Amino acid sequence: MSDSRVPRRRRFLVCEPRHFAVQYAINPWMHPDAPVDVGRAQAQWQALMRAYRAHGHTVETVEPVPGLPDMVFAANAAVVVEGRVFGSLFHAPERRPESLPYEAWFKSAGFDVYHPESVCEGEGDLVPTGRWILAGTGFRTTREAHREVQEFFGVPVISLTLVDPYFYHLDTALFPLDEENVAYYPEAFSPGSREVLARLYPDAVIATGEDARAFGLNSVSDGRHVFISPGATALADQLADRGYVPVPVDLSEFHKAGGGIKCCTQEIRS
Repeated sequence: MSDSRVPRRRRFLVCEPRHFAVQYAINPWMHPDAPVDVGRAQAQWQALMRAYRAHGHTVETVEPVPGLPDMVFAANAAVVVEGRVFGSLFHAPERRPESLPYEAWFKSAGFDVYHPESVCEGEGDLVPTGRWILAGTGFRTTREAHREVQEFFGVPVISLTLVDPYFYHLDTALFPLDEENVAYYPEAFSPGSREVLARLYPDAVIATGEDARAFGLNSVSDGRHVFISPGATALADQLADRGYVPVPVDLSEFHKAGGGIKCCTQEIRS
């Protein structure tokens, strides 16, 4: 069955964790008194880059800026659909300066960047899935931003409410497997949002709490290969049963800041 899954080459924008640290706490995973091993973080991040390139994906980098320890989480900087870039306005004041170096990168690459008027954290809460954009709210990105996104892209936006502070961004609780299906953790969502997801994706892969807390849903899929936390073993088994090929990559140092594989990966959809 796995032979029927066709990978699609992706273009990723990333940021080296040269200045990565946990210097403040803006989600329940972050504990500034728990030290980060920057050397180990560098090695883990490089392993992810090698995995992407080994599977045929293009990786481009934005230069890290001193004093912006979360800049490594490139997904939060924007969402790009059909070559159009919707930028970020971070909820936490500590992260707001991250928008500028990413905007400069996009402009140097020939893109225009839209500045949101409402708090919006890029692909952290905005998940393009082909026919529509799934949009998270509850902790960071606002519902007003969802309306802005729909007006800007002209793509239907489906709002989903997150209720567990450990899953503060949509990309910690759900990821697209391809343009037809997703994997997600139902308990991260409000009852009504669970019903919406069940209607939209009756054949979705449902993750356990253990897999979700192992950052198994902060994964990246190219339609065949799923770059996934090695701690999400039951989820990886489910994906393999569905014909996907799990590619385990350990980003455990980044879990200390509440991030994982997807958080480190901005997709440029052109």
